[in-house]
Amino acid sequence: MSLTRRMIATGFTDLEKSERFLAAPELSGIDEERLFAGFARAANPDMALQSLVRLLSRIPSLAGLVNAEPDDAEALFRVLGASEALAEFVMRHPENADLLASELRAEPGAVPGRILRASLLESVGAASGPNSVAAVTGTQAYVSLRARYRRHLLDLAIRDLGAASPEDTMPAVGRELADLAAAALEAALAVSRAELAAAFDPADVAAVRLAIIGMGKCGASELNYISDVDVIYVIEAPGLDEPLANRIGTAMAAGVSRAINASAMEPGLWDVDANLRPEGKDGPLVRTLESHLNYYQRWAHTWEFQALLKARAIAGDPDLGRRYEDAVAPLIWSSSEREGFVESVQAMRRRVTDHIPAHEEARQIKLGKGGLRDVEFTVQLLQLVHGRIDETLRVRTTTSAIAALSEGGYIGRGDAADLDAAYRYLRVLEHRIQMVHMRRTHLMPESDPALRALSKSSAGSLALIRPSAERLLETWQRTKRLVRRLHESIFYRPLLNTASNLSEDEVRLTPEAAQARLAALGYADPKGAMRHIEALTNGISRRAALQRQLLPVLLAWLADGVDPDAGLLGFRRLSESLGDSHWYLGMLRDSSAAGERLCHILSSSRFISDLLEVSPESTAWLGTDKDLSPLGFDALWQEIRAKMSRHPRSGEAARLIRLIRRREMLRIAVADSAGLLSQEEVGRALSDNDRAAVLGMLHTAENEVYSSEEQLTDMLVVAMGRQGGREIGYGSDADVLYVHRPLPGADPQAAQKQAERIVGLISSLLQQPCQPAVLAERVLELDAGLRPEGRQGPLVRTLDSYRGYYERWSLAWEAQALLRARPMAGDDRLGEDFLALVDPIRYPESLDKADIREIRRIKARVEAERLPRGADPSRHVKLGRGGLSDVEWLVQLLQLQHAHSYPALRTTATLAALDAISDAGFLPDADVQILRESWLLASRIRCANVIRGGRNADVLPSSRRELEAVARWCGYPAGQGGVLEEHYLRITRRARGVFERWFYGYGLEGT
Repeated sequence: MSLTRRMIATGFTDLEKSERFLAAPELSGIDEERLFAGFARAANPDMALQSLVRLLSRIPSLAGLVNAEPDDAEALFRVLGASEALAEFVMRHPENADLLASELRAEPGAVPGRILRASLLESVGAASGPNSVAAVTGTQAYVSLRARYRRHLLDLAIRDLGAASPEDTMPAVGRELADLAAAALEAALAVSRAELAAAFDPADVAAVRLAIIGMGKCGASELNYISDVDVIYVIEAPGLDEPLANRIGTAMAAGVSRAINASAMEPGLWDVDANLRPEGKDGPLVRTLESHLNYYQRWAHTWEFQALLKARAIAGDPDLGRRYEDAVAPLIWSSSEREGFVESVQAMRRRVTDHIPAHEEARQIKLGKGGLRDVEFTVQLLQLVHGRIDETLRVRTTTSAIAALSEGGYIGRGDAADLDAAYRYLRVLEHRIQMVHMRRTHLMPESDPALRALSKSSAGSLALIRPSAERLLETWQRTKRLVRRLHESIFYRPLLNTASNLSEDEVRLTPEAAQARLAALGYADPKGAMRHIEALTNGISRRAALQRQLLPVLLAWLADGVDPDAGLLGFRRLSESLGDSHWYLGMLRDSSAAGERLCHILSSSRFISDLLEVSPESTAWLGTDKDLSPLGFDALWQEIRAKMSRHPRSGEAARLIRLIRRREMLRIAVADSAGLLSQEEVGRALSDNDRAAVLGMLHTAENEVYSSEEQLTDMLVVAMGRQGGREIGYGSDADVLYVHRPLPGADPQAAQKQAERIVGLISSLLQQPCQPAVLAERVLELDAGLRPEGRQGPLVRTLDSYRGYYERWSLAWEAQALLRARPMAGDDRLGEDFLALVDPIRYPESLDKADIREIRRIKARVEAERLPRGADPSRHVKLGRGGLSDVEWLVQLLQLQHAHSYPALRTTATLAALDAISDAGFLPDADVQILRESWLLASRIRCANVIRGGRNADVLPSSRRELEAVARWCGYPAGQGGVLEEHYLRITRRARGVFERWFYGYGLEGT
């Protein structure tokens, strides 16, 4: 066999480079058969070859080991093929090469923690026992300590790489790594004590007892090969002055970090991270036990107790460490009863994937979906919820906790076995990836050679399957999917089994345990939630069986919403309404997007939930984006005309028109909730929906009147305000003007009365109760308050009457109101004539200073008089500081000034007018952007207030729960209600500044 073929068969990938290394003089005396037999056992033969050549140049005697029997050299080749960093360590410290001849065992043993501790202490000349003092200090101690640590690390890696089943040995490896880190901290503490003798009285140093509390994976005895070691420092110094004790304790703790990781000839081991201490980086580095307890009892956040779940005394004074553990344990296991526990849990869930760079997300073993953090979160939450009562769950390691949860009946045996296997597999991948360079990483490699090496190193020493990058990625992806499925199944399946009369083989929780779990997941009324689950899952019907299958996932989605209880109630009502509809259950089963959308809606919007309850068939839209596209005006009008032709009676026709309007409002809201519509598109769709309804009601009213009398006049409904701008929100009233024009030869008074009857009938048809009732309808009210002479003037006027009024009596505010006038329904020619009448009024050739002063005066009066008593101006989205009113009044003032000479400003829409203002340079682009952002956010908040079912649509809520609901609707991630509040207050404050500068200030009169 040629050398190239032999290299390929052995697993080499960089053939050109490796062929040059094979010709190195260091290999001249090596038997080729033995050499390739060794490389065949290396995970990465290319890396093993390069490291071997470098080692032989430093330690020529290793050639004898290479030429020995393959089993004798197996440890050497497995290490060189798995870890370049460990090979470099042996090159720096050749005295450790003896470990490379170690005999491998399929089931390796472990080194006890006390042996590791004694060895590390001996490396710095310290005696075994608490509060020992090193005989050497400074760089000499640091190098000696680190070299001894890495000798033990090499020994452990050899045993780990020789294991037949790395997953079986993973817990023991993690435990020994944690013990080794604890031993290193103990030795570092001994060095620190010795070094402090130069700055403090040795008697004072000896009087200070310091306990090092391991947190995170070190505290849990499941450490990685390379990881930050999280610690908390506790001190005690009876009889010593407190400030002095704190200074000594702080210096002692700083000395520990220095011995572990300061610059020296031998590289540092890892970071000693004390940021989990009370007050984090802002708090003192060391505290007394009493100080810790005072903080935890008075100031600690819930997440800090969750972190303490792993707390374990690992070094320093053992008695003080035990007392710390005993003192914090009751606080840990009662934390699920603390206020804010649910919010903290939800924040924990968000941190699973937070802050992962987009280019890393798909490669994350730890933080990505289906990664290690998912497993750890699932297990820790169940421990915190149920460990309050069941002390068997009070264990630290993840694998032990899974076993305890299964033994205690909190998760099923099958789920526990799957979760345990997935966790072990992911941890082995993590260990092997980190071992290569001894770097803290959790990213799956990208290159095929690196993936094949990982596949081989993680497979076990007796594996016969040829390593494959494709097989590794397939297994990893399958494991991630399994973890995500188990995440929902483990939380919720036992709840369903408890609620349903299932076989005893299934896990069933006690009522108390089930309710505790629901409460921890965000359900405010766990008893009520259990009743809903029982109603949904009891029985042997196909619906009950399918809902037992679906509810674990649906309950998780509901728990992600703002109000899970309302969501579950809404789901129950919807399911009862639809009965056994095959399409409904099939859609939920087959379309995860539809199920997630439904749960998001039901747990976030009372408005949409109420509409879905009375129109459950609309749930079918959730399965496809196409069905959620709002119908345009033409399509709506065509449907309404068809209904009117088949139902000539006004009452029947009006009811059908209102049902269509309700249906389309629901469609728009659901599309909005799914993120398919922008705020501008929402406003246009709602306006088109109202326009079609008003046009239908006008025709219905005309048909009703003309059925008993001759037509005497043409009618027109003109949209005003936000309706005219096509920028309304959910359930907005419609500002309108009513116009009529008598037909030739008609009696003017009779025509006026006929027009009044038609107008009155339109409002009646829109607002009066129907039979059967249109349930959950947001009734459309037509408001004609902007008509000439206001509420004192006639409700409807002829076109000539409008002309006469505007020519003689029109005020500046009426010209401003007409800026948004747009024909909505009625005679097209009359609409054109009305616009021809009002265009010269709303787009005047010039606006004199008196008119500008009047507009400013009215705006100031509106701010003073119309803002509700007691309302906070900074939170009122319509009339408050920098809100809708400020933006619109400034835009309209600029339109009155410039639209005559700049036609692009002749628009009824605020955003279109802002674009024209920017294009023309009437305001700086930066100011326009601020106004746009403020207007859009205020409009969005207004819609969100209605959607969530709030009573006051015009106020940014101050309640945390309501603010969270509004923030979610506005597109903010979960838990970002405060961010929305801060953003709104900041942008409206800036918008108010722009408004005051250009509306009340300089630059307007002369432009």
